Amino acid sequence: MLGKHAKLERTAIGFAIAIMVVASIGGFIEIAPLFTIDETVEDAPDMRVYTPLELAGRNIYVREGCYACHSQMIRTLQDEVERYGPYSLAVESKYDHPMLWGSKRTGPDLARIGGKYSDKWHVDHLMDPRAVSPLSVMPAYRWLARNELVIDDLPLHLRALRKVGVPYTDEMIENADQDAYGQANPNSDAVDAFFARYGNDSNSRFFDGDQRRLTEMDALVAYLQILGRLTDAADQGLREQPVTAEGTNL
Repeated sequence: MLGKHAKLERTAIGFAIAIMVVASIGGFIEIAPLFTIDETVEDAPDMRVYTPLELAGRNIYVREGCYACHSQMIRTLQDEVERYGPYSLAVESKYDHPMLWGSKRTGPDLARIGGKYSDKWHVDHLMDPRAVSPLSVMPAYRWLARNELVIDDLPLHLRALRKVGVPYTDEMIENADQDAYGQANPNSDAVDAFFARYGNDSNSRFFDGDQRRLTEMDALVAYLQILGRLTDAADQGLREQPVTAEGTNL
């Protein structure tokens, strides 16, 4: 067998053909499931898009490398479901670009962290992780409370996401910066227009507790508080079969 392999390596054309054949097999295995995507991805009529402020927070989350220590993918294993909540559905990441599922967990999975803790808890945790979790190895992110959030480019972000299928309207794109401001400032004149575009189920409050300015802390906390709450698909009877300890349905 080794002799045949050595002979193949000495034949440039043959070796190139062998590489193409193997790559084609791998490519087919990866691409084939996409032809059944409509059958494998759950339907979620109530799925909503990220607001501009939440999207800005997601960008900060990616920028700071939070995904390197926190996954957003609860697997079907019973111990994970009991610890983190219902296992992740594909539809819940429908508007995520890039997707942040992952499997690396230096810290806990954050797929359903939204609403689990108060805004103040998140702010305290980001300012000094060990103040609320003594055994945490997470670094502090104090500069987020000092950095003013850049919102002028948010319309460009929404426009780019619409090109890959996220259903932002022209009105949402044109008013993205004002909607970000309105969501983080419930006393502003922009809040009513924000709710009109994104629905009354959206949140508007001083996420970082500071009413004077809009910060990166506002955006990141807003994003963390929506994780797992863009749709109720996980609680709408899509998991009727119990999960076993091995992670398979009975």
